[in-house]
Amino acid sequence: MRLILPIMLFAASVCLALGLVLPLIRLERLYLFTQEPSLVELVQGLWLDGEVVLALLVGLFSIVFPVVKLGTLHVLSYGASHERPVIPGWLKTLSNWSMLDVLLVALVIFAAKTSGLAAAFTQPGLWFFTASAVLTAVASALEK
Repeated sequence: MRLILPIMLFAASVCLALGLVLPLIRLERLYLFTQEPSLVELVQGLWLDGEVVLALLVGLFSIVFPVVKLGTLHVLSYGASHERPVIPGWLKTLSNWSMLDVLLVALVIFAAKTSGLAAAFTQPGLWFFTASAVLTAVASALEK
């Protein structure tokens, strides 16, 4: 059991990194125009389009919170203390937001497919991001 947690945290870290930079979805419009944005590109695109508040919110909940949560779990798991680590309350609160991004991308794909304006397909970035969220949640539960 002592070996499972480091492996899960390492896998979650790799999956998070890949989930941030690989394409999340592929949008095809009129069979001519295709977009495959990553999560980082989506936030950057919102910022450059003048949607600063939305870019900050998506960046905070999609990038900053998962990185802080995962980093905190690493510190708690590998800390010098031999006592059982105590997960702070704010970290437990962050856990509630772990799957929000996956839900939002799923809603975008559903909306695109049902509107008939575009075809949308999941890409590896979404699967890696989801795997990171699940692995982090399980690792967090193991820490308790």
